Amino acid sequence: MFIITYYPVAVVVCFLTMLCWGSWANTQKLATQSVPTTIFYRDYTYGILLLSLLLAFTLGSIGDSGRSFLSDFKQGDTQSLLYALIGGFVFNIANILIVVGIELAGLSVAMPVGIGLALILGVVVNYILSPVGNVGLLSGGVFAIFLSVVFSAMAYRAKATTDSSVSTQGLIISLVGGFLMSFFFYFVAKSMTMDFTNPEPGLLTPYTALVLFAIGVVISTPLFLPVLRRFASKPADGEIFYSDVSRRNHQIGMLGGMVWCLGMASSLLASGAAGYAISYGLGQGATIIAVFWGIFIWHEFRGAPALSNRYLILMGVCYVLGLMLIISAK
Repeated sequence: MFIITYYPVAVVVCFLTMLCWGSWANTQKLATQSVPTTIFYRDYTYGILLLSLLLAFTLGSIGDSGRSFLSDFKQGDTQSLLYALIGGFVFNIANILIVVGIELAGLSVAMPVGIGLALILGVVVNYILSPVGNVGLLSGGVFAIFLSVVFSAMAYRAKATTDSSVSTQGLIISLVGGFLMSFFFYFVAKSMTMDFTNPEPGLLTPYTALVLFAIGVVISTPLFLPVLRRFASKPADGEIFYSDVSRRNHQIGMLGGMVWCLGMASSLLASGAAGYAISYGLGQGATIIAVFWGIFIWHEFRGAPALSNRYLILMGVCYVLGLMLIISAK
């Protein structure tokens, strides 16, 4: 299978994770507004599974290093397979809860609360699992990126034309979503071998873990979609059926899932050389990539007050500083 052994290459791949995780949501903007959020989300999960299988049977099955996908799947013990599946379950409910939090409390509240908590706790949890890197530099980098998320949220709030009260329910849901999001990577990493070149018996390689994770996401979606359906601002499934949506919009949803899955695969592959905490921490800088898309492509801050622009500058400074500290941690 294809593996990454050099730290500089792993860092570049972590940037790919950041780019993918910060870009997949653009597909939601490309889909027409008539597409229910629940149907888009189903297509998104299908895209995750599709690309995970494609990677497993290509990059995960070539070369002399490690184990090929099918061989690895057959030798994996029950505990490892379950850990990867649980990772998919945990990610799915966490992701849906954060989406609901944004619906109820707004982006400026749900983003720093949900993603900020997931970033800080996630790095701590993954560092405990694999203590790779300088703790001081890693902590400083994580805190700087957290500040950049906060500044981006403040920029959105300053841009808002109306002052609405914060939903306590949305705040709580965002907190729960962020808490759960900080653990999904841990479960997937727990199923994997630390040595990709000479994998331990019973444990999984990144490609196999990714496929099991994707299966967990897909099979748990029907269980968690009612939560999204209850709070979604777009039409619900009862108003528009899956077959009513155009092929183009289904493909856009699946493309979003494939982009996210490419980011997840990159993070897992990079973790072998960079460590779980560094690969996860760099990946979670994706929130700021999403803000950059909003600024330069979707022009979300056109006509925004000067205060928003100041917050965006602070966001960029903290973001770059955080990346430099995390990269220097090893």
